Amino acid sequence: MAKQLHAQWSSRLTFILAAVGSSVGLGNIWKFPYMTGESGGGAFVLIYLLCILLVGIPILMSEWLLGRIGQRNPISTMASLTARLKRSPAWVLVGVFGILGAYLILSFYSVIGGWALAYIQLGAVNTFTGLEGDAIGALFSDLLASPLRLLLWHSLFMVLTIGVVLGGVTGGLERATKTLMPTLVVLLIVLVGYAAASGAFAEGAAYLFTPDFSKLSSDGVLAAMGHAFFTLSLGMGIMIAYGSYLPKEVNIGRSAIIVVLMDTAIALMAGLAIFPVVFANDLSPGSGPGLIFQTLPLAFGHMPGGWFFGLLFFILLVFAAWTSAISLLEPIVEWLEEKTPLSRVGATLTAGGATWALGIATVLSFNVWADVAPLGVFAKFEGMTIFALLDYFTSKLILPLTGLATVIFVGWRMSREEVRENLNMGETAFGLWRFAARFIAPLGVIVVFIVSL
Repeated sequence: MAKQLHAQWSSRLTFILAAVGSSVGLGNIWKFPYMTGESGGGAFVLIYLLCILLVGIPILMSEWLLGRIGQRNPISTMASLTARLKRSPAWVLVGVFGILGAYLILSFYSVIGGWALAYIQLGAVNTFTGLEGDAIGALFSDLLASPLRLLLWHSLFMVLTIGVVLGGVTGGLERATKTLMPTLVVLLIVLVGYAAASGAFAEGAAYLFTPDFSKLSSDGVLAAMGHAFFTLSLGMGIMIAYGSYLPKEVNIGRSAIIVVLMDTAIALMAGLAIFPVVFANDLSPGSGPGLIFQTLPLAFGHMPGGWFFGLLFFILLVFAAWTSAISLLEPIVEWLEEKTPLSRVGATLTAGGATWALGIATVLSFNVWADVAPLGVFAKFEGMTIFALLDYFTSKLILPLTGLATVIFVGWRMSREEVRENLNMGETAFGLWRFAARFIAPLGVIVVFIVSL
């Protein structure tokens, strides 16, 4: 029998810190810079910001709204709402795919978080100093080639994540975000200051903020939208779960704007911390996923004080990954805790163990299964490893489509009165949000999908 044990955030501040902690992660520090580099810089950033504003905010508010009304895990929330509103049971798939997306993403997210842990260890013993490009590249290649090392760091990262989620909302999520988020921001400010002294700050800023649309492909546009979902934790059940802990008096609209501004500012600060260092050392910004694991260690290894600041950077990366991993595990745990006889501890260990087990497939896709392409018979997926497929199907399909279904449900299948009452917005602000939720956000997702196909 389902249990009705539901905690709440102790304050609006802790809720915002937790939501920002969920949003600020590898997507900001690892993925945003390398995707910007691959897509030509400023044009990608501009499309990404438009996606955040026109698509991200309406969907973020919709997910919090559903969570606060439902007061349960994402699947049960959609089931109770569809039953009460007499809508098709198929809408429950919004919750199902949200939790599935969180599970799939955390399985490979933890492996990448493990890379960052490994690089803290390498940085702590001053490994990068004096090494040239080939030697730095060999460090990363050797890490990926060793399934045992990857498994060790993946396991350690999952233990850190499980350890926080075991504590519940106030004892785990709140306590962790109150410590990790301010520390993360301070570290990032220090690193931006360091980049400003690199001699190429103006060049890095120009690359980040000067659009060149000739370098932006349709795949780049889809990637920008997918990343807007990824970085705001949309379409993966997290924000519905976090909304279910949200007190009635918290203003959803204002909170959403604060979270989006903080998340976007941190992503741009990450770019300002990384690209000046890249250009100061005549390195390529389009290095792909290895940008911060190959390019930056090379730069840090040849700069005054680079050992110390390189170590700080990878500590920052772990903190960012950790706050997001906690939020990815939470909706899965919430569902298990409410729908099974498992206690919080049992649900957390079960969800964490299942995620760790799936992560082994990502670990092996970099070495033992590097030549395994499960969907290689299709031209679109030729050569895609298990890791590449998980990344593609979550960030470019599951997240946008789940977010699309969410905003359509709230905008078109719920009553205007109930939505406005729960959003607690003025008539003008609510009218703007409703127009964006009913038309701009859905059309934006649909158009980007058509263009990409």
